[in-house]
Amino acid sequence: MPVWFQNQMMRAYYAKDRYQIKLLNQCWFFYQRKI
Repeated sequence: MPVWFQNQMMRAYYAKDRYQIKLLNQCWFFYQRKI
């Protein structure tokens, strides 16, 4: 997992931003499927 992605995740969790967390999870899911 890239560092910038981890930073985004941490920020989303600290902010309790459920929408952002869901969005990041979807992005990560698609990102992994491409590889």
